[in-house]
Amino acid sequence: MKMEHTLWGHLPLLVRSNSKDSVEYILQALWRTRKTGLDAADRHIISDMLQLQNDSDLDPLLVCLRMLIRRCVYDNISKDEIRKLFPAEVLPELQRLLTLLLQKFQREWREDVMKDKNCNQATLPRLKAMTWNMANQEAAEAIDPVAVINLKLQDDVQSQVGELDVKFQLGKDTMDAMLSSMYCIRDQLSNTVL
Repeated sequence: MKMEHTLWGHLPLLVRSNSKDSVEYILQALWRTRKTGLDAADRHIISDMLQLQNDSDLDPLLVCLRMLIRRCVYDNISKDEIRKLFPAEVLPELQRLLTLLLQKFQREWREDVMKDKNCNQATLPRLKAMTWNMANQEAAEAIDPVAVINLKLQDDVQSQVGELDVKFQLGKDTMDAMLSSMYCIRDQLSNTVL
């Protein structure tokens, strides 16, 4: 909470902008680059709009604005609730302007989020828990030990499905092949993580 209050102190930098259109441009640029971050050209344009001499003044302002955008879009808060986000030290004119602009784009941005979710429908469920035990597989000629694997999967995209339990058996040969593949995957992930 204290960190949020220190961030609010950077909002008055928006007053330096030439117009409402400048603040609107900044919010739209932040939304457009929500997955990639602002590139150098956008940072330069915004710094010029706000007449900033020091680029380090820009980052705290951008963090604060991104937090506001996320709250408005992902929490789907109403106009009155947007105003309640601001502490008393934020100028009333600035509160009104940001409330007006956030409300203006809220619906469009929420639609973008829904489109993003629909594009990510191919996302696989995540592993929530895994247990295993040993059992004997009864075949006509012999009794071979097998590992019985129980997976509990959580589908984060389609919340109505919730958890899914998957159970399967692996013999020694299949387990060896699977472990070998898993080690290759682990090594590849280790090489790509920075």
